This record gives sequence, C-alpha cells and structure tokens, in this order.
Amino acid sequence: MISYKSAGVNDEKAETLVDIINQQIRKTSFYKKLYGGIGFFGGFMPVPNGYKKPFFVSSCDGVGTKILVAKEIEKYDTIGIDLVAMNCNDIAVCGAKALFFLDYLAVGKLKIEREKKIIEGIVKGCEIAHCALIGGETAQMPGLYSDDEFDLAGFCVGIVEKKEILGPSRVNEDDILLGIYSNGIHSNGFSLARKVLFGGGRIKGALLRYHESLGRSLGEELLRPTYIYSTMLSELCEKKLIHAAAHITGGGIPGNLVRILPENFDAEIDPNTWNIPKIFQLIQEKGRIKTKEMFNVFNMGIGLILACSENSVADIKAYSQKHGFRVVKIGNICKGKGKVKILKRK
Repeated sequence: MISYKSAGVNDEKAETLVDIINQQIRKTSFYKKLYGGIGFFGGFMPVPNGYKKPFFVSSCDGVGTKILVAKEIEKYDTIGIDLVAMNCNDIAVCGAKALFFLDYLAVGKLKIEREKKIIEGIVKGCEIAHCALIGGETAQMPGLYSDDEFDLAGFCVGIVEKKEILGPSRVNEDDILLGIYSNGIHSNGFSLARKVLFGGGRIKGALLRYHESLGRSLGEELLRPTYIYSTMLSELCEKKLIHAAAHITGGGIPGNLVRILPENFDAEIDPNTWNIPKIFQLIQEKGRIKTKEMFNVFNMGIGLILACSENSVADIKAYSQKHGFRVVKIGNICKGKGKVKILKRK
C-alpha cells in the first residue's frame, strides 16, 4: 500500500520536531508575549503601547550558500543565528524595533538532530535580538530537494514611530561615518568564496584544516555567525545619536551605503582606517580578485555603517563597546551626487 510516508513525507518525525520546537520556545523570555501560545493557525502578537503614528517594518531574507559550508562539515548551530541577524539587522537600520520572527525550513528529508540545531540557533538569535519567535514552517519536499538538501528563510516584522524612521532625509553634510566591525564574512559572498577556496575539490578536508593566519580552521572561520546589531541600534535610536544606518550585506559597502545617501551628497570611505580581516585577504590572494570586486561582494570587515554628527561619536563608541562591538571612523558625508567613493588602499 502506498502511503504519504512511502512518498517521502514523515508526519511522525514532523510532529516530534514540532514538539521539540515548542519546548524550546516555551523556555524563552519572549514566550509570555505570545497571545495563545504556539500551534494555532497563525501567531498572535499585541501591538505595543506608546506609539502615536506607528509604522510596521518587514524583512525577508536567508543565509544563501553559507548553508553548503554548514552541510559539508555538519555544523548547524550557527546558521539559525545568521538567519535572525540578516532580517533583524535590516529592519533595525530603519529605526525599527523587532517584534516577531518566523522561519521557513524546507528539507528533502527530515533529520531531527540537524533541524534541532538549526532551530536552537534561531531561538538564540531571537533572544539576542529581543524578538519573539512566533511561528514558522518546516516543509518536507522529497523530489524537489535531495535527502541531504535543505534551505532556510526568515521573516521579521518590527515597529517604528513615523518621526523616528532613519534614512536619507536625516543625513547632513559633514556627517561622520562610523564602521562597526563584522564577525568575518557574515552571510554574503559565499558563492564566490566557495569557488575560490574549494574550486579544486576536497572541500571537507579544506574546511577542517587549521589555518595559522586565521587562528582557526577554515570551516570555523566561514561559519562565524553574523553579528546581531539590532539591540545596540535600538539604544542609539532612543538616544537620537544617529541619522542613518546601513547593514552591509550583498553588494558590500558601495551597494548598501548608497541606500542612505541623499541625491546631493556623497559618502567618502577610507579603507585604510580599519584592519581588513585575514579571511578576505586569503580569498583575494587565492582568487586573484581585484580590490574593487572584493568591496562589491564582501563586507570587508565592516558589518554596519552609522551616519552621525561629530558630537555623537564618543557616545556611540561607548554604546558599541558596551555591546561588545568595535567601532572606527571610516569616512564622512560631503556634497556630491549620491555616490559612494572608496579611496585607494595604501
């Protein structure tokens, strides 16, 4: 007799995974915020009090082919953190506070221990971001994915008072640009990194090999989780210390910093002001990649850029250090045509 299970969909395992997820969520600090708990057709979250003209801000993102690195060495405990970071950081640079998060995990075949590690990372990320994990979907898709394949996406919704929305309208001439260091590659540029680092095969061996220059194995370096900047950004917004912020993801500094520029201003970035991490040097040297291309693909060591006035710099540095982030002045805003100019490295 043909059954759903024989077709590749295991409902028993799915129920086991749901129980595991529910147990993890019930232990979190945000569970008490959920109206009706977990498991209904939709997730409920009350609208916070104190807003006069609230705007909801949403984001949808994934972690790209970083998944393939995790899969190769079977290390799944950090990509869930990446997923939360990619979404919560994107709404935080708009001035919004994250309210709730949902995940979508699609698999060829359920593997409880793997899925458990991924969800644990998502829960941990939500705790760091002060964001409620309100629901999600785990989809079994035999035939679309092979047994070992999976993909991961996240969805985040936040809230901001209209008058406190960050962006180009707040940026002024002579604003200072502060760079907040990244935790390595984060979650963008992995297709290029994999092509350069593993083009000759033997991927697992290369990932597990210790690199003296990195101080860890290549796999450990590549899977360092994306920093979650959202809690720090919320504090900076509350203190009205920043005019705009850019999350440096796909497109690098040029492709993301341009989003916060008014049409009549340029951003000048001096790449000599910070130490570019060894992993980017390794990729550039091995792949013989032009510096311009590196900056167009990778964050190059800067995961977040803040535009602020000169008299806010000291306070911003203090808040950044409080949250464990390193900050450096990397440039400034000047008259121009809405372009990002990266000076030459010495």
